[in-house]
Amino acid sequence: MSTMAGGHVGVIDIGKTNAKVALVDLDNLQEIGVLTMPNAVRQDGPYPHFDTEALWDFMLGGLAELHRRHRIDALTVTAHASAAALLDGSGALVLPVLDYEHDGPDRLAEAYDALRPGFAETGSPRLAGGLNLGAQLFWQLRTWPDRADRIAAVVTYPQYWVWRLTGRLATEVTYLGCHTDLWAPWERRFSPLVDRLGLREKMAPVRMPTDLIGAVSAETAARTGLGAGTAVYCGIHDSNASLYPHLLRRQAPFTVVSTGTWVIAMAIGGHPAELDPARDTLINVNAFGDPVPSARFMGGREFEIVCKGHAPASSERDVLQVLDRAILLLPGVESRSGPFQGRAAAWSTDPASLSDGERHVALSFYLALMTGVCTGMIGAEGPVITEGPFSRNRLYLEMLASALNRPVAGAGDSATGTSIGAALLTGRRPERPEAAEAGMILPDRRLQDYATTWRERLRAES
Repeated sequence: MSTMAGGHVGVIDIGKTNAKVALVDLDNLQEIGVLTMPNAVRQDGPYPHFDTEALWDFMLGGLAELHRRHRIDALTVTAHASAAALLDGSGALVLPVLDYEHDGPDRLAEAYDALRPGFAETGSPRLAGGLNLGAQLFWQLRTWPDRADRIAAVVTYPQYWVWRLTGRLATEVTYLGCHTDLWAPWERRFSPLVDRLGLREKMAPVRMPTDLIGAVSAETAARTGLGAGTAVYCGIHDSNASLYPHLLRRQAPFTVVSTGTWVIAMAIGGHPAELDPARDTLINVNAFGDPVPSARFMGGREFEIVCKGHAPASSERDVLQVLDRAILLLPGVESRSGPFQGRAAAWSTDPASLSDGERHVALSFYLALMTGVCTGMIGAEGPVITEGPFSRNRLYLEMLASALNRPVAGAGDSATGTSIGAALLTGRRPERPEAAEAGMILPDRRLQDYATTWRERLRAES
């Protein structure tokens, strides 16, 4: 087996909405090739689940194509949270990989709540459906006891793909530390829930995201054309992949906001804050194994709901109309998670009377203000760096800077910061940027007035 010799890293990046295979040039920290496919949820079988075989075929085909174009020197994986693979002795899935939005685990909520450790021990809030990985496992074990007896190994989701690539088993700290109930972040060990589920001996070895797991298997090499010694690194939870480059090159305090289906705010070096699990605050675990106060809401999903998945063009006139008329969208569009759970969304005016451009402006402002609420709950300080799709939305960035009264920047030209961060797990270190970064957006007084109006309206209707 060889370690990484060149500077091209293939990154398998499984988002909740889309999956991609990217090739990152570490010399320039840029994606030089990207292939994507929708991450469709299958409705057959015992419950809604991810189409792992379709994803596997896509990954292998994507790796083969990118290797033909550019050469791949190493591989790693990043993926959305709240999924695990239950493997039998041959490495096959005992049960499909559950879609965490399925409400099946809620049917055993009372029994699970009596079993799970508290927030003070895990930093993990109680979430709906399968968002707590422990709840998924509990439901699967109780509902299919005959299959439970066949489980030989439990692997976290990015490491499932590492298993497919290499034949080597692992779990990983950032994934275990993302609201699973399975990890005690301050103790850096499994929580008591693992023993209560009877899974202690079945959990794959815990590894760090930078660990070199092995080389691609003979089957993977044959199907992709990759060299037999191509190194595969352990991989990482996707929001922590976005955070990782900043941990390497920035001085605390600062805040990273990872955007996609979920908007996740992570505070590095902020002031102490008492986290409220009822408002979807939590402790993440970063790539060094350290606890990170975090808060989140389903901002990308909310964008899809309001704009039907399409971003309409908005003009300066649309912005002025929204500001002059104080057109407000109040939380929450997706009310099953986030800081305002159970609260129905409301517009300050009839949304049917709004143009597409006005609706897009008000929605962008709303998403920024919700992000501001999240950063306030976790003691965040310092400049804010946004990653992912929202980092290209100027309206979002300007409102976020104004709502927080702090400078805000969009990070880089990549479609998402996850691939760059995952690629850096192979050992390359980015140069530290200059203290004064170009492109920082500063607060605007008129947007600050709008933010004040939004907060006052929110308080009045609470």
